[in-house]
Amino acid sequence: MNKSKAKIPITRRERFVRSVYASMDRAIAEKLNRLRAEEDILPSCAAGCGHCCRYYILTNMAEAHTLVQYIRREWKKEQINKLRSRTEQWHAWDRSQSAGRLSAVNEKQVDLSGYEDGCPLLVHGNCDAYPVRPAVCRSHFISDSPLSCQAANHPGTTASAPFVLASIVAAADPFRDIIRAHVEKAGCDFDRTRMLLPHWLAIGMGWDFGLSR
Repeated sequence: MNKSKAKIPITRRERFVRSVYASMDRAIAEKLNRLRAEEDILPSCAAGCGHCCRYYILTNMAEAHTLVQYIRREWKKEQINKLRSRTEQWHAWDRSQSAGRLSAVNEKQVDLSGYEDGCPLLVHGNCDAYPVRPAVCRSHFISDSPLSCQAANHPGTTASAPFVLASIVAAADPFRDIIRAHVEKAGCDFDRTRMLLPHWLAIGMGWDFGLSR
């Protein structure tokens, strides 16, 4: 870590969210162990899959702040530049999905060749910000083939949605409520702070192609 990175302080909000994540992870691990021991249920998710990262991932201002702080403090300049490029590609792709917006993509001349509309944090099938991934990512586990996530996210698919382990989502819910309460205690409408992760990335990093808040 260089000196300029070391000067980025760990904020109270960041510390709070990461402590909630730690508690959430413990609760999820305990539930996964119980499912395996009592019901012989094992999640099929594994490192390097990444198909779930092609869902639209909603996150809130507290989690987004924690993510951006991590990137600014831990990542090298080259990593951040590549993230900016991937995030801009995502924004261009997202605009192209709306009727009448394709011309805007062409005008910006953003290279979309080979783009698979995945989360900008996804690199070679792995999350480059895994320690601070949002709560929704931490609690997503399925018991059928990981390819079902891929099929569910394919344009025009008729495939059924993957079988999500609802008990894991339920185990994480109390911790999501804690984050919600934290945001609302700060005087913000939690639901209004929820946006897609690439939008928060652009705003938090100060990139000019993002939405304004």
